[in-house]
Amino acid sequence: MKVRYTLKKNSDFRRLYAKGKSAATPYLVLYCRKNRLDHNRAGYTVSTKLGHAVVRNRVRRRLREIVRLNGAALKPGFDLVLVARSRAVGTEYKKLERAYLTACEKLGLLRGDAE
Repeated sequence: MKVRYTLKKNSDFRRLYAKGKSAATPYLVLYCRKNRLDHNRAGYTVSTKLGHAVVRNRVRRRLREIVRLNGAALKPGFDLVLVARSRAVGTEYKKLERAYLTACEKLGLLRGDAE
């Protein structure tokens, strides 16, 4: 994912937590809200409760790769924040990807969903 497509500012995260829609799965929570851009932006939150830096970075890398590979399946113009849950640490990649797509489907972010 390109640098301009990531969320970094605390204000962006707080806006999504406060005013965005959310969908929860056993492995992650996905927050989304429309932005005024023609592309999606994503941010990632992995708590220190999940483990040391190596563990947190591994989960973050997996989430980034899932968003990158499934970016074409999403409607454009949304800000996303993925919050990893403790079950995400030891789970298989495919289960994590399925959880992400399930959360996107709940929020109506997939291109095939009716509006």
